[in-house]
Amino acid sequence: MSEITQNIEQQPNNTLSMHPKKFALWLFIVSIVMIFAGLTSAYLVKQADGGWLLFELPFIFYVSSALILLSSVTMHWAYVSAKKDNFASTKLAMSITVVLGIAFLVTQLMGWNDLVKLGVFFAGSQANPAGSFLYVFSGLHGLHLVSGLIFLIIILVAVFRYQIHGKSMVRMEMCATYWHFLDLLWIYLLVFLIMNA
Repeated sequence: MSEITQNIEQQPNNTLSMHPKKFALWLFIVSIVMIFAGLTSAYLVKQADGGWLLFELPFIFYVSSALILLSSVTMHWAYVSAKKDNFASTKLAMSITVVLGIAFLVTQLMGWNDLVKLGVFFAGSQANPAGSFLYVFSGLHGLHLVSGLIFLIIILVAVFRYQIHGKSMVRMEMCATYWHFLDLLWIYLLVFLIMNA
């Protein structure tokens, strides 16, 4: 009886735990949030200085927003399908998500082209802080989205190799979390720009 008591006493208490890779992902997400919080704060401070260029956001940015929101829907579809071991749906949903992610980046570049046509430049003698901030916001977000696309493609390959299923979901969960975060981040930036133009 004493041996059983000693074994119970030696067992560690159950604690809330998180997969180390998930924890690292959340730290990365927090660092991105801090970067954009700093940038949006700088935007507001600079805007208060005056000399701010007023311009309408090109319509293509709204199109890209619809694409990225749709990609969140397909990402969730892929996640749910993987949990149910529905491999055909998972492959299709992940493939569509990758295509929508690429389409988002393409429309963002088209948005930059439209900005130039409107006379909104990133740098140079004709540049204005309002335009420069828009390029920084969309460019930095686009850079992070490229990393998200790489993650999506890695998961897509794993799905086609049947490495993602109901009993092996850590990578899929991480990918879904990061992708949804990037989607929400863009919507936040879009709303911020509309409200503070």
